[in-house]
Amino acid sequence: MHGLAEPLGGLVDCRPGDLFRGHMTNEKLAILVGGGPAPGINSVIGAATIRACTSGVEVIGIQDGYRWLMEGDTSRVTALTIADTSRIHFRGGSHLGISRANPTKSPELLAKCLDTLDRLGVGMLISIGGDDTCFSASTLAKASKGRLRVVHVPKTIDNDLDLPQDVYTFGFQTARHIGVEIVKNLMVDAKTTSRWYFTVAMGRKAGHLALGIGKSAGATLTLVPEEFTAHAGPDGVRLREIVDTLAGAVIKRLSQGRPDGVAVLAEGLVEVVNTADIAGLEGVERDAHGHIRIAEVDFGNIVKAAVQRRLSELRITSTIVSKNIGYELRCADPIPFDMEYTRDLGYCAARYAIEGGDQALISIQRGRFVPVPFDKIMDPHTGRMRVRMVDVESDRYKIARSYMLRLRAADFEDNVELARLSQAANLKPSEFVERFGYLAEGDPRTSIAPMRAATPSQPPGS
Repeated sequence: MHGLAEPLGGLVDCRPGDLFRGHMTNEKLAILVGGGPAPGINSVIGAATIRACTSGVEVIGIQDGYRWLMEGDTSRVTALTIADTSRIHFRGGSHLGISRANPTKSPELLAKCLDTLDRLGVGMLISIGGDDTCFSASTLAKASKGRLRVVHVPKTIDNDLDLPQDVYTFGFQTARHIGVEIVKNLMVDAKTTSRWYFTVAMGRKAGHLALGIGKSAGATLTLVPEEFTAHAGPDGVRLREIVDTLAGAVIKRLSQGRPDGVAVLAEGLVEVVNTADIAGLEGVERDAHGHIRIAEVDFGNIVKAAVQRRLSELRITSTIVSKNIGYELRCADPIPFDMEYTRDLGYCAARYAIEGGDQALISIQRGRFVPVPFDKIMDPHTGRMRVRMVDVESDRYKIARSYMLRLRAADFEDNVELARLSQAANLKPSEFVERFGYLAEGDPRTSIAPMRAATPSQPPGS
């Protein structure tokens, strides 16, 4: 099952005095951060430190994720105290640094990490990160055979850890907020200068951030990998389909008298495109977890050049600018939503670990703390953590799609509209249908589910 239909582990009030009844310990608590930065990291560190220190537990911060643990280096640690961390929740970045070092690449590296933690006197570990870091946490906990209790706090601006659809990963809301401000300004510039912007937003596997930015800002259209993969062949999505979708939007906009627009593209599109369609993709450097370093692939400019070629074939001149937004979002100061959210997560992570909790992802669902066991979010087929994708069948996506400017099935059925589009494309109607008609096959016609009033005791969607 993709996503969690019901909260796992039961619903537990996260209130002092009655949470996590279990054995207390004076073992040392360590905190580390893996993956990429996300707003709110410092808030988790601070809240967890304060909660642990008030229980008399010594807290240390492991610098740069698993990097130094894998080398057996016990010197790269920082003592964490209330005085040191009580105000770091206002700041972006990571107080402890960060890395993508992967201890699961070999049993030797796992053993080295465990040995280093043993020598540091660590019996509890809070890991902060995305799906790869969560997998490392799970693997490390199992390899310790009970010597190390591990809990994980889900961190990623991609919002793609396998939690219920209405439970966000921290950092997403801040990243969306800042992304919207950037796109809003680009929309004004686009209209002022009569140009298009192709804006590429982060999201390695899932398109949540791109969709959240595009929908909130009211961008002309947003493209996410999930809308293409459902009907893609075994070799992936053809670049032509993405190019024609964008070219079709430019043409439709021109038919309405507008030469401008802003398209938001999820960077994860590059991972689902047929590699034969992008020259040099096979040789792109990969990170420690085997993922393409997407920053090394200038996907925005690749798509821009291809769309301009397509428009040129139609004798259409359009100014297009490629713009990447990603690094500007990751280390921003968190907005209040993420500050509050991460303080809750940090508190719950520390108390859960101190009072005997182990091998679980920390979540807040419907205002309650819910520990999600690692094995519940593990894909049995891949042996990796499941990734939460954009649900293109959801009402939220359908609403977003309904506001986008793009070629639709109805455009090819309405002779007046078809004539207008064909004229803008310098084609005969039959030629326009031949060239762009296949896009209508991907136009979702399913209506939004009938709206029902929820009773006060039953939250919507329950």
